Amino acid sequence: MAGVTSINLVEHALLVSIQDDITDTEILELQDRLSNKISENRIDGVILDISALEIVDTFVGRVIAQLAGISRLLAADTYVVGMRPTVAVTLVELGMYLPETRTALSLTHALTQLRRL
Repeated sequence: MAGVTSINLVEHALLVSIQDDITDTEILELQDRLSNKISENRIDGVILDISALEIVDTFVGRVIAQLAGISRLLAADTYVVGMRPTVAVTLVELGMYLPETRTALSLTHALTQLRRL
């Protein structure tokens, strides 16, 4: 099935891989699944892997902000990993501000940062 987004537990963090063709319905399901997994487990952080995204728009930017906001309210820090340079440029050009997120170059870097908290 296209657009399936996975959530995997890695140490005390949830790794969420966002697929390029994710739909509005799948986003709503992802928000529910993510919030339930954070509350059911002792989660220090959420790592959003966006390496599958070649382009972003305001919808995807808003999705990232919403997932980070949900995580923050449930006391988990959020890292975005796998951001391509073109995606970063587009987010800046769109004026997207992601105050609840931190960025890391890789999953390893994000986990290292979470261990320091």
